[in-house]
Formats: sequence, structure tokens, C-alpha cells
Amino acid sequence: MQTITRAFAPSGISSFFEICNATRDGRPAISMKTGSRGGGFVADGGVLTQIALHESASNSIKVLINRKAAPEAETTKTVAETLLAHVARRCSITITHEVRVPIGSGFGSSAAGALGTALALAKALRLNLTYNQLGTIAHNAEVKCRTGLGTVGPIMQGGCVLTLEPGAPGKSVIDRIPVSPDHVIVAGTYGPMPTKTVLSSPNKCRAVNKWGRKTLENILADPSLENFLARCFEFAEKTGFMTRRLRNLAKLANEAGAIGSAQNMVGEAIHSLTTLDNADRVVQAFMQVLPEEQILVAKIDLQGARLVG
Repeated sequence: MQTITRAFAPSGISSFFEICNATRDGRPAISMKTGSRGGGFVADGGVLTQIALHESASNSIKVLINRKAAPEAETTKTVAETLLAHVARRCSITITHEVRVPIGSGFGSSAAGALGTALALAKALRLNLTYNQLGTIAHNAEVKCRTGLGTVGPIMQGGCVLTLEPGAPGKSVIDRIPVSPDHVIVAGTYGPMPTKTVLSSPNKCRAVNKWGRKTLENILADPSLENFLARCFEFAEKTGFMTRRLRNLAKLANEAGAIGSAQNMVGEAIHSLTTLDNADRVVQAFMQVLPEEQILVAKIDLQGARLVG
């Protein structure tokens, strides 16, 4: 007999971050304490995950991303292996991710897939675990596989998120800047920037941590959406992530009436915050330099990750 379960996790767009993977005396932090300070938006694109499970002679895990086999999806597999260790029976599992945002361009698709897997697979296995316990499994998988540091916690919350202290869900400290239901994100994407490459560069990490801490302090001094976006744009400039064509995209969006714009961390993409009635103007501005298929319009997700029918 086959069991089918589904979960949806929204996308987590990071606008700035500070890497927090060491203790005060410089030793590597455990994964529960590893993460990032930072901030960004949770948007309703995200990842729909389906689990198809049936008992078998041995455990097997197959992952599909947008209908194609994805043997490289180590973060999702790690979540599944962790949950399978909680049960005595053997299962064959097919995990299908329908990714509704660009992959590898700073939309948090890896974290969304991991969290969706944790929620849906726990239901399929009939495991009684809390939301934070499942989030911690997804967070630890991201840290282990080096696909992210602090995106899982925010996409469990929704909104415009500020992570004040790093760590797994339940350990981190998260606040939010209020947003209205008619706020939307218009994003323009050129392509990916591999997270593993960024996190492996000591020089880039030093720049990120220097300006990440300053950015958070400057935002907390005036926690408005306008100041948030201005300080995040400055972060991208100071750390060297910003490219000429992203700078031009942000200029076009702001001239079209956007509240502000920032770079996806990490990806060669810009996300601009605007209102629903002004979204088309920002889209038209982006279409001066980008094809329509590289432009995404998404509402702010205020609910966070959840099981779905």
C-alpha cells in the first residue's frame, strides 16, 4: 500500500547575512548553533514536495526535481535518511519537488525542499515531531551539505524576517518588520552563484561578516522597509556581490516606483519590493533588459511552511 503526503514551503529570499559558524573562541560551532544573522523576504513561490512511500525489503530514496531525477539533491536525501532512522520498518521513498522559483539564484529552494521533505515525510512515517524539531532536521541537513546556513527558520515564519541570533529553529532569535497583504516581490534573475563556493572563500566570508553585522545594526536603528532595502543594497555593494547589470536592474525598479531593491544572497538576481497596484510597472521596467521568463512576481508569504492536501 502506498502513502502519499504533500507539503509546501515558501521561498526564502535572503537580502543580507552574517555567517555564524564558530564559537567566540574560534572553534567550529555545532550545527544547532551554526547559522546566520541576516534578513530577507519569504515569498509564495517556493517548493511543493510530494512523498510517495511504501514498505519494502530495504530502504531506498529517490529524488525528482521538476520531473527529472536529481541524484545531486544531497540535502533532501539527508533529511529523509535522518527521519528513516526514527523507524524500524524499511521503506521505499520517492520525493518529488516542484520548484516554482529559479534554482541556485538565492531563492532558498534547497531549504524549502528540505523543510517540505521533513514535514511531508514525517507525516507519511507517522512520526510525532514538533514543527521546530522538523525544522531542526532540515536546518542541520543544510549545514551538513553546505547548501545554506539560516534559511529554514525564516521560511517557517513568513513575512519580512530579521534573524537576530543564529541557530536551528527554536535556538535562533527571529523578529519581523511588518508588511501589508498588498506588498509583492518582483525579482529579476540572471543566473546562479554557487553557495558552496561563497562559503568556501575566506576573503568573501570576512567581507560578509564585517558588513553583515553593520547592516543588521543599521536596520535595527530604523526598522522600516525603506531602510531595510537601502541597507541591504549597500551590503551587496560593500561585499562585492553586486554586478553592473544588477545595479541597473535595481535602478530601473526604483525609478518605476518600487519601495526599494536588494540582491538575492546569493545569486545574480535582484528582488524589489512594491505594492500590488504598482507591480506591473516594475515588471515592465525589468522587461527592458530581461526576458519575461526571467522575471518573477510573488506575494509575501505570511504563513510559512505547511502540510497541504
